[in-house]
Amino acid sequence: MNLHEYQGKALLKSFGVAIQEGHVVENLEDAVEAYKKIQEKTGSNIAVIKAQIHAGGRGKGGGVKIAKNMDDLKEHAGNIIGMMLKTPQTPGGLEGPGKLVRKVLIAEDSYAPDFDACSEMYISIMMDRGRKQNVIIYSTEGGMDIEKVAEETPHLVHKEYIHPHLGLQGFQARKVAFNLGLSGAAFKGMTKFISNLYKAFVQSDASLFEINPCIVTGDDRIIAVDCKVSLDDNALFRHKDLAELRDTDEEDPTEVEAKSFGLNYVNLDGNVGCMVNGAGLAMATMDIIKLSGGDPANFLDVGGTADAERVEKAFRIILRDPKVKAILINIFGGIVRCDRVANGVVEAYKNLGDAINVPIIVRLQGTNADIAKKIIDESGLKVHSAILLKEAADLVKQVLES
Repeated sequence: MNLHEYQGKALLKSFGVAIQEGHVVENLEDAVEAYKKIQEKTGSNIAVIKAQIHAGGRGKGGGVKIAKNMDDLKEHAGNIIGMMLKTPQTPGGLEGPGKLVRKVLIAEDSYAPDFDACSEMYISIMMDRGRKQNVIIYSTEGGMDIEKVAEETPHLVHKEYIHPHLGLQGFQARKVAFNLGLSGAAFKGMTKFISNLYKAFVQSDASLFEINPCIVTGDDRIIAVDCKVSLDDNALFRHKDLAELRDTDEEDPTEVEAKSFGLNYVNLDGNVGCMVNGAGLAMATMDIIKLSGGDPANFLDVGGTADAERVEKAFRIILRDPKVKAILINIFGGIVRCDRVANGVVEAYKNLGDAINVPIIVRLQGTNADIAKKIIDESGLKVHSAILLKEAADLVKQVLES
């Protein structure tokens, strides 16, 4: 689950991480009031207006602006609120539709009073699955694309791996500060910053923290100016307060609907819809589709209860994608019997009627698979049945070529 910048910053602040302060607003009137509060607190007329969407590269799309006076504030906030912001990371990239900006963050100028005296760093924490350890990735080259830095100057990107049982050690936090070229008060501040940041990462069950940029001010303060936070969905049951931060407006509406039905659905760009029970089988099914010459249009796991109601809902979701030219149902009947799944498919098919306008391939294997195949074959419906994976792959290829 992704958080907005302002939500991520609030999380970091609760763990003692210094952040760029600000106020999130949804309309121009509140933006004006937020600007006045910043003027009163800081004594400065400079503020930053930042679009709040789940995508990076907001500045490149015009979603981050500097206001030096009230007129600037009204102009920029008025333009950003309600705009369809296109960035390299929004759906379809710069050529796509973009994302609607519903909220903006009116933030303080963290670079004051001397912009030139500040330096920008990059710091992130994530799981390295190959090493099975959390890793802190950091660089002196902050405020820009870290991918470009890693490609062109890899020696400027450092990694510090954290032992899963020992956790972050003091010497490791100091090593990060040292490799960033800091000394004195800035060195001590960065050591504390890294320690608190890692504590927040672990205790919130996050999968990613990315601070870009993290700045060192002219008076040696360490501040998270921007922040990207992703939380592990599987751990949200331990964090009811964080689960409430989910913004479904920022998610694929079809995926949100599927989740409400208890379906695990991820939209892809292919032409063959998948309906499977079990994540591992779903991945294998996607491989089968690729081998048959097609491309998976989605990942859809119906779970262990592939009854008629759930199958029908899954059908409806898959069929909304106009790119889908065929649907492959691949169910392994262990706890749930194949004949019950077959009856569910037949019932769902009849309920949907003319809504199903693409070929259906059904592969059922496991308990009562032979009975299930007979049910499908004798249903009178336009459904192709298979038992072996190769049979299913051949049928997919056949219907795509026909």
